[in-house]
Amino acid sequence: MSHEIKKTGRILRAPENFVDSRLAEEISKDGMNKERRGFLRRSFLAASAAMASGTALAQAAASSFEGDSNILTLPEHAKTLGKPVATNAYGMPSKFETNLLRRESPGLTRVSAASVAFTPLQGLFGIITPSGLHFERHHQGWYDVDPSKHRFMINGMVKNPKVYTMDDLMRMPSVSRMHFIECGANTAMEWGNVAVPTVQYSHGMLSCSEFTGVPLSYLLEDCGYDKKNARVVLAEGSDGSAMTRTISIDRALDDVLVVWGMNGEMLRPENGYPLRLVVPGVQGVSWVKWLRRIEVGDKPYATKDEAIHYIDAMPDGTFRQYTSIQETKSVITTPSAGQTLLDKGFYNITGLAWSGRGKIKRVDVSVDGGRNWRTARLETPVLSKCLTRFNIDWVWDGSPAVLQSRAIDETGYVQPKINELRAVRGTKSIYHNNAIQSWKVAESGEVSNVQVY
Repeated sequence: MSHEIKKTGRILRAPENFVDSRLAEEISKDGMNKERRGFLRRSFLAASAAMASGTALAQAAASSFEGDSNILTLPEHAKTLGKPVATNAYGMPSKFETNLLRRESPGLTRVSAASVAFTPLQGLFGIITPSGLHFERHHQGWYDVDPSKHRFMINGMVKNPKVYTMDDLMRMPSVSRMHFIECGANTAMEWGNVAVPTVQYSHGMLSCSEFTGVPLSYLLEDCGYDKKNARVVLAEGSDGSAMTRTISIDRALDDVLVVWGMNGEMLRPENGYPLRLVVPGVQGVSWVKWLRRIEVGDKPYATKDEAIHYIDAMPDGTFRQYTSIQETKSVITTPSAGQTLLDKGFYNITGLAWSGRGKIKRVDVSVDGGRNWRTARLETPVLSKCLTRFNIDWVWDGSPAVLQSRAIDETGYVQPKINELRAVRGTKSIYHNNAIQSWKVAESGEVSNVQVY
């Protein structure tokens, strides 16, 4: 490794993920003018890049912190007694992280209690989404259901229809698996050339968690499903919208779970407490919350949410139905729209990739709008139907750039460009947009949402 000391660039986060709310308000109100950029450059000290020589690193660090009272003066918290363990019975984030929140889009129509809250992808690390930041999509609002009164039934083409209590289910052999969940309408606004301001709004109907529950195959066997004639199952929720979805019997017997746990604790109410379905690789609407019933049948049910909603408008005027798989997709989360690069120098480009058909095999990154590509590092673990974190080094020279990522899964499927996707799907779609996302870096360092054809 070179002994040359390289200046490390710094990123100003998007306003909703910046700890100084007053500065965020100024930026939102007046934009990042020259005076503010100068102030921020002086306020943030550039860190030194990693070097082989420990002496050089120490010298660089000493030089960087010269005159900085935050390192020269012992802080008050180092001289006082801290708070006791039980300050909060349930642990909460630092008060300095309060701007990292799920956010609703003012551009989306609210019907009754139906709503969407987007995960702040730009502020997360690794692949697991904290339960408190997991995206929400409700068709009739959420409920906090009494688990002692909740019942789950399996009927239809089975020898022994059964009703289970939560105690019954939680006594059964359980498994824990990590999977992503993505709404079929994630990135929907990009179909219509709408440049939403941040990755939270463009891709934030996406989360990844560890789910704990019993395989649906175990319960179907317990009820003696008709192995000769069964073709599908119908999952039904107990919410006010009576959300119901058809799932093929092959998928139901493969990796579908009936879950009560998420990220090591019980499901949150907004995520379906006390019971929901997990259908890995399939759009989130099939992950039925407040799950009350599974019916085994011999043909698709064509319920309201699969006959007139969650269908794909095609260029010839027809509609595709039961297109549930979430195809290979990726997005750079940092640097991304709404953020600002404060200096030239080294940056770590990072993002997420996922596929509803299995594992991510490779992610390529371009900084020139797709003319040239480099292969990124895939961070472990790389799991099937799970988010995969990727990273790649980049030295920004201060000139305009267009950042893109392109994922390839283990089946060989390559994430398409937006014009390639539109050539097949047209321009009237809402669902299943897995096109390459582009972020433009201006000479000022400001990052914005653009489309590259």
